Amino acid sequence: MIQMDYWRPSARSETIPATNWGAGKQVLTNWEGILPIEGSIVVVEDDDILRTVMTEILTDIGAHYVAFVTADDALIHMLKNADGTALVIADHGVPGQIRGAEFLSMVAQRWPGLPSILTSGYELDASLVPEKTVYLQKPWSIDVLVIAIAELLQPGIPVRRI
Repeated sequence: MIQMDYWRPSARSETIPATNWGAGKQVLTNWEGILPIEGSIVVVEDDDILRTVMTEILTDIGAHYVAFVTADDALIHMLKNADGTALVIADHGVPGQIRGAEFLSMVAQRWPGLPSILTSGYELDASLVPEKTVYLQKPWSIDVLVIAIAELLQPGIPVRRI
């Protein structure tokens, strides 16, 4: 487990398409040093608002994504389409048969080296977090998520908010 130690301010299953939520509003993130992201990012989050915020952040940094409410559906998608996946972000407490940590363990076994981020509103025992997975306890900030993504996808290349 990789614990990100940053300051943090205090169901129906379907593929969620990109929306134009926030169209015409200020960009959530404005970063320097983020390289183009090859492939898509799989997002598993059952909370509609958090899923929307996460996907807007990904859009702001130039990433393509596919979002799911359950890890079950995300796993089915990945079994059919994993070749273009750059990163997986999963909440632990999602509905369905597969929890977030279990899903990321399956992903790590099937696709070794595929980076992953696990989030949870609850403190998780470190033994639940798959090896080489970044763990972000909610509430995390936009900066924390962007930095975690950058550190996984472009290690050694610094990014900064502008």
